[in-house]
Amino acid sequence: MRWKDWDLNLKVRLLGEGLINVLFWMFFPFMAIYFADSFGKGIAGALLILSQVIGVLANVVGGYCADRFGRKRMMLIASAVDGIAFVVFALANSPWYHSPVLTFICFSALGVSSSLYLPASHAMVADLVEPKHRNEVFAVFYTMVNITVVVGPILGGIFFFKYRFVLLVAVAVLSLLLTVAIGWYIRETVPRSEGSSGFPKEKKLPWHRFLLAELKDYRVILSDRNFMLFILAGILVAQTFMQLDLTVAVYVKEEISRQTLFSFGDWSVRTGGAEFFGWLLALNGFLVALFTVVVTRWVNRLPEGRVFITSSLLYGLSMLVFGSSTALWVAVVGMVVLTVGELAVVGIQEGFVFKLSPENMRGQYFAAASLRFSIGRAIAPLAIPVTAWIGYRWTFILLGICAFISAWVYQLLFRRLNRMSKGNDIPVAQGRDTLEKGIS
Repeated sequence: MRWKDWDLNLKVRLLGEGLINVLFWMFFPFMAIYFADSFGKGIAGALLILSQVIGVLANVVGGYCADRFGRKRMMLIASAVDGIAFVVFALANSPWYHSPVLTFICFSALGVSSSLYLPASHAMVADLVEPKHRNEVFAVFYTMVNITVVVGPILGGIFFFKYRFVLLVAVAVLSLLLTVAIGWYIRETVPRSEGSSGFPKEKKLPWHRFLLAELKDYRVILSDRNFMLFILAGILVAQTFMQLDLTVAVYVKEEISRQTLFSFGDWSVRTGGAEFFGWLLALNGFLVALFTVVVTRWVNRLPEGRVFITSSLLYGLSMLVFGSSTALWVAVVGMVVLTVGELAVVGIQEGFVFKLSPENMRGQYFAAASLRFSIGRAIAPLAIPVTAWIGYRWTFILLGICAFISAWVYQLLFRRLNRMSKGNDIPVAQGRDTLEKGIS
């Protein structure tokens, strides 16, 4: 699908969100460092957990709001909340006033607005793009995000700690401009019905009844043992890659001093601390953006079980590497190992959820699958206060063990699927060809 064929809605969003994401990644990865310095590791971990729980609750109603009130309206509200939050965020870190508590409130508000914005944003792509082109359009947005992950942290390592107020003012201005652009250029795309409100009749439920209906669906999903093993393994392994902007950020800032990364004759590059952490995140984003398609094509030829297990083992190994030394190149190797683990599964996870889910409940299964990340991110900040109790080395060892246990749970899952396949004990909704792949 060529750029000139894109709907104006998508063009405005891609350009606007791209600029916002660059600035977003200039401060977001460093917030764990900020809160740890401001409140101490124990309180910082508790606050980060609280902000994630708030985001999870907002995510539950995000899809409902996008259907009930419209894509444009929810994106407009979320973008406006972003702009206001960034204005207050900047004031709380200005030369005249400094308030870590107000900063945390703004940080949490940004998490809520993101949970309201993203479901509407994704639904808008589905509304506007034909099925045969959707993956391509989503891939462009995904690539844009990874490009911003490359650029943002590098710049953030410089600007966040030295020019934080100016950075936050710039984000606030761009967020408010994006709000104006959404209101002026973007049109509503939610499918209409013959109801008086124009929105689908089946979505017109009070929010509390909607939540009860969602909980009933989740109860059915939670009775699926195969799927629950998949969720459990995902939550365990999430404790590793979720540490990139948490424990790894604080560890690099506190423990990895300024060192020579490489030298050539009289010329050398020296880095360390928060600046080096920005380079590490940029390395991760660069590798993901460059190799996702190639690696996905390759792993598609392999049994899914082996891929998931290998990915968890690599995640665990990366944690052990990070905790083994404070040398720059050891941290670089740890990041490369972690990124390979990420690349192995990034292209097959959604397809595997599709194959596990019954046809009439695929939407709910995909929503439930996101619990791997939402619950994982809610638990992950616990690692920050743990470092104050047992030190970084043992914390990274514990994180590695979580990933290794995840690999074992994946092994149990695929052995179970293999037995079901061989015994013809396969749920009607699940593809037999998928289950037969197993881990052999």
